Amino acid sequence: MTMLLGKKVGMTRVYDDNGTIVPVTVIQAGPCAVLQVKTVETDGYAAVQMGYDDVKKSRQQKPAIGHCKAAEAKPKRFVREMRLSEDSDQYAPGQKLTVESFADVKYVDVVGTSKGKGYAGVVKRHGFKGQLASHGVERKHRSPGSISVAPGADGRSIKKGKKMAGHLGCVRCTSRNLDLVEVDTENNLLLVAGAVPGPRNGYVVISSARTKS
Repeated sequence: MTMLLGKKVGMTRVYDDNGTIVPVTVIQAGPCAVLQVKTVETDGYAAVQMGYDDVKKSRQQKPAIGHCKAAEAKPKRFVREMRLSEDSDQYAPGQKLTVESFADVKYVDVVGTSKGKGYAGVVKRHGFKGQLASHGVERKHRSPGSISVAPGADGRSIKKGKKMAGHLGCVRCTSRNLDLVEVDTENNLLLVAGAVPGPRNGYVVISSARTKS
């Protein structure tokens, strides 16, 4: 599996061979530095750890600075791991990974953090229709209505998993099996068909699709 770290730049459009407009998300992917290669013998599992986006030493903690220094790399702001099925010799600390590794990939999975929308009601959070807007309904149009069962029924407590108002967004999301429209090796850009979770300049993890090839 191929993986890179990157940043969501925004959205634009491209034209395919038939002249049809294809909306795409532009992702600045890499170059990423390999910070550590984990093996089954030393760590109990095989993985490669990579970092993206240089950061000043004054904005990073000393253990993280020393960890990157051991791989002869600058401190990184965004660090993630990719599990490997077995120990691999294709990765080495200090190695640079670019978008060229996606040259033969057709579909990708993109992991990001969705936009945080704060505290939201049931209409915005769950798509409730709300109360009637007729005579007799006073300032209750966006209310969830009854949240518990009737007395004498199966208990009086609110059931676990009840859809109610609460925090919306700012969660880990994965967009699967997105078409990789174009790979720009000069500018380290990936053009992915469709939307990607998160705001502009939000960090994302791009990997080759697990369920589609």
